[in-house]
Amino acid sequence: MVLKTFGWSFAVTALGLVAAILFGGWTAFGIVAILSILEISLSFDNAVVNAGILKKMNAFWQKIFLTIGILIAVFGMRLVFPVVIVAISAQLGPIEAVDLAFSDKDQYQQLVTDAHPSIAAFGGMFLLMIFLDFVFEDREIKWLTWLERPLSKLGKVDMLSVCIALIVLLIASLTVGANAHQHGGLHVDKAETVLLAGIGGLITYMIVGGLSGYFEDKLEEEEEREHEEEEKAARAGKPRTAVAMAGKAAFFMFLYLEVLDASFSFDGVIGAFAITNDIVLMALGLGIGAMYVRSLTVYLVRQGTLDEYVYLEHGAHYAIGALAALLLITIQYEINEIITGLIGVVLIGASFWSSVRRNKAIAAAGGTPEKTEVSSGV
Repeated sequence: MVLKTFGWSFAVTALGLVAAILFGGWTAFGIVAILSILEISLSFDNAVVNAGILKKMNAFWQKIFLTIGILIAVFGMRLVFPVVIVAISAQLGPIEAVDLAFSDKDQYQQLVTDAHPSIAAFGGMFLLMIFLDFVFEDREIKWLTWLERPLSKLGKVDMLSVCIALIVLLIASLTVGANAHQHGGLHVDKAETVLLAGIGGLITYMIVGGLSGYFEDKLEEEEEREHEEEEKAARAGKPRTAVAMAGKAAFFMFLYLEVLDASFSFDGVIGAFAITNDIVLMALGLGIGAMYVRSLTVYLVRQGTLDEYVYLEHGAHYAIGALAALLLITIQYEINEIITGLIGVVLIGASFWSSVRRNKAIAAAGGTPEKTEVSSGV
């Protein structure tokens, strides 16, 4: 099972490390290995959240996620995305931007760094909306009951998550603007950039997340209707309608997954520049890490890990909230990537430990996880 799921990741790791040695010797080998570990540690919460969405898809769309999806993740976000950012920020053509990445690596790194505020605002708002919508939803199983119970009651207020996100974005942009004025107004336009990019992230979430949720709800309604009316479902037209709905639902969930992965990869791409500004080594290291995140997502789905350790999804979403906050903070202040990675690992580790305790308590009581609720003491 492990070899089947992680086989491609092992193969890509071997090829990537060999390519690194051929490209830059053992020094390049070490850099690629470090970048791979960095990407995995920063994106483990991504895998857990992805698994919660991917388990709703059939085998075909899971394969699409591992094939086409990984091409988008590795080549799109880890290789093309930094070049596009440079091209837009420096007003260069794609060819000139690629040439700059190889000919003047220091200037290339500086241009990507200068674009960080807009990247962080976009990704931070997208991830913040995911976190807020999760904590404001009334769930049967709660991890931090003392916090999630009152938040679920507040979640009954319409558009509360959008209002909070916009307030956070406004504070972030005003803070940037105020600090710019204090330093002579050298970056006065940064506040406007942050505001526009953040709104872009919010709109992207609402469009992609809204469409995927809409078609998912339609699919569930269709399945319920078929279950209640088995005789009608046997007619020729009915199954075709259900398949079409499943296709649309899966497509928009896949699209949602890709945007989600993109938002998670922002901090990894920016953080990679602290280790190297070589675009080839960056693509190799982050690409290897992205493969393991993809394989881990599928592994969690096929093993039913989220069903067994029910608080893992909670921990991952709290990690998303922490990452969103960190991204917005890094618009103005620098934060070490180790801190970013450790927060996610600690939160997911705590949720896993709570899940284990819950399962042991249920087993001792002679119940089943599906029917028994044990409040977490974390």
